[in-house]
This record gives sequence, C-alpha cells and structure tokens, in this order.
Amino acid sequence: TNLLEGLNASKQIPFDRVLFGLGIRHVGATVAKKLARHFGSMTQLLQADFDTLKAVDDIGEVIALQLTEYFEQDANLEELARLQKAGLQFDMEVVKAPSEGPLVGAKVVVSGVFESFSRDELKMLIETLGGQNVSSISSKTTYVVAGEGIGPSKKAKAEKLDVPILNEDEFKALIQ
Repeated sequence: TNLLEGLNASKQIPFDRVLFGLGIRHVGATVAKKLARHFGSMTQLLQADFDTLKAVDDIGEVIALQLTEYFEQDANLEELARLQKAGLQFDMEVVKAPSEGPLVGAKVVVSGVFESFSRDELKMLIETLGGQNVSSISSKTTYVVAGEGIGPSKKAKAEKLDVPILNEDEFKALIQ
C-alpha cells in the first residue's frame, strides 16, 4: 500500500514542481514556477519556440536554449508522455489573484523563522494575496518580511536600498 500511496501522492504534485522535477538544466524551482504560470500547461510550454521562451520574464537565452534542446529530444518527449499517462499534473491550477490589496504586484523577500507560519505557508499566503516571492533583495523589492534570525547581509542590503523590513506582526497588520 505504501507504493500505491506514493503513486497517488505524486499525482497531487503541482505542475511547477513536476516541471522542476524533470531536472532540466538551469530550471530551478523559481524558473519552473514562472514557466508554469506563464504557459499554464505542458502542452503550451511544448509549443513555445526559443523566442517565445526568451520573452518570458527572467528567462534568458541560456534557459530558453536548455528548454528547446530538452523538448527536441524524443526520449524526453516519450518520458513526458509516460508521466502524463501516469497522471502527473501537466496543467497549472488556476488561482485567481486578487486585483487589489496591499500585496498585489509586490515583490517580497521572506527571511528568518516565524512563529505563526512556516516559510512555505508565508510564501503561499503572499502569492494568494497577489504578491510575488523573490529570493534576493534589489531596488525592485517591495518588502522584506523578517522573522527570527534574518541574515545580517539581507538586513543590511534592505536598509541600504530603503526596502521596508516588516516583522511578523507588521506583516499581519499589513494584510488585515
């Protein structure tokens, strides 16, 4: 029964994680999520040519080339067909992001440990409220949500770039 449970659980893995799990060079979790959101399904992604891929936010020539090369190989296409037949998710679950609210369009960096949320829960909440999780602080970052043990370099960079640093309570107040 463990094998059957494992197989059934794998069918619940979202499309972006399936895409990440293919092990395509340069396609990490963040890139996989961007591709899944942009194209919505494996079918749409497979139809995209080099220029279409390159036009996606944060997808440059290197990643576009890796994807086109991966999808041109018959062995990879056969593997994808087997995975789809096995029931893995090849479509993005459509979650309508709100059109207004404090996090719509915001780029948010999460750092540290939190009392009320796991980091994954916090990141999911940010996305549900229309925000975008980013891993590094830049001048385009809207907020840094800082828990216990925020890295000193992240804190210093946020302060240098005048990016607001919110503690857990300030973040909760913001989204109320």
